[in-house]
Amino acid sequence: MTEDSAVAGDFVFRYGPSALVTGASSGIGRSFARHLAEAGLDLILVARRLDRLEELAAELRCRHGVEVTVHEVDLSDPAAVDRLLEQEATTDIGLLVSNAGFGVKGPFEDGDTAALAAMLAVNCQAPTRLAHALVPRLRRRGRGGVVFTSSVEGLLGCPYSAAYSATKAYVNALGEGLWGELTPAGIDVLTLCPGATDTEAPRLQGIDPATLRHLMDPDDVARGALENLNNGPTYVPSEHYRAQFDTLVTMPRRQALAAMAASLRV
Repeated sequence: MTEDSAVAGDFVFRYGPSALVTGASSGIGRSFARHLAEAGLDLILVARRLDRLEELAAELRCRHGVEVTVHEVDLSDPAAVDRLLEQEATTDIGLLVSNAGFGVKGPFEDGDTAALAAMLAVNCQAPTRLAHALVPRLRRRGRGGVVFTSSVEGLLGCPYSAAYSATKAYVNALGEGLWGELTPAGIDVLTLCPGATDTEAPRLQGIDPATLRHLMDPDDVARGALENLNNGPTYVPSEHYRAQFDTLVTMPRRQALAAMAASLRV
C-alpha cells in the first residue's frame, strides 16, 4: 500500500463510508463532493437542482467508482429536511458537510421578508437540525466529522449584510460549541469561513466577480477545509481575509463597524 492510499484509507475509516453534502449542485459544495469522492467516500448529495445533482453523481460514479445518492431538497422547507433524514435514517454517515446557504445583501430595511425568513431556515435551522440528527450516530461510532460552511462575515456584524452576517455568526457559534462538546468523543468539527469565492453567489447578489479582489477558487476552499478538518474549530482559507478580519476584530467595535459601513455604503 502506498503512502497516499494509506492516508486515503485512514480518511475513509474516520469519516466514511458515506458523507452527506448539502448545497452540492454548485460552488464549494460541488467541490466538496468531488474531493470526497476522490478520497473514496460514498456520497449523499442534497440540493434544489436535481438535474445538476444527477450530472455530478454520474461523473463521480464513473470517475471514482463510489456510490452516490441524490436528493432534491429545498432546505427552507422543514418538512423536506424531515423527509431527507427519514430517507437516510439507516445510512452509515460518518461526515456531515452542511454547506448550503445564501445571502441577502443591501440595506436591511429593503430586504424581502420572505427571503429573510428563507435565509434563516437554510443558513441556521437546517444545519442545526441536520447536526442534531446525525451527531448521535457519530457518537455511537466514536469517530466522524462535521463541517459547517460559514463566512468571514460571521466574524463581525457587517453593514449592508446585517442579516446574512448574523446567520453566519450563529453558524460560527454552533460550530465552536460543538467542537468543544464533540472533540473528546473523537468527532472532528470544523467551521469553514471563506471570503469572496468564485461561485454563483456573487452573481446572484448582483456582484460581478471580476470586480472582487482576492477571489478564491472553490476547489482550493474545499480542499483546504478537508485537510484541516481535525484542526478546528474555525478555518479561514485565505491569508488576505485572515489578516483583514484579524485587524477588524482587534479595532474598537464602533470604529471597525463605521469603517466597514463607509466602505460599503450604497
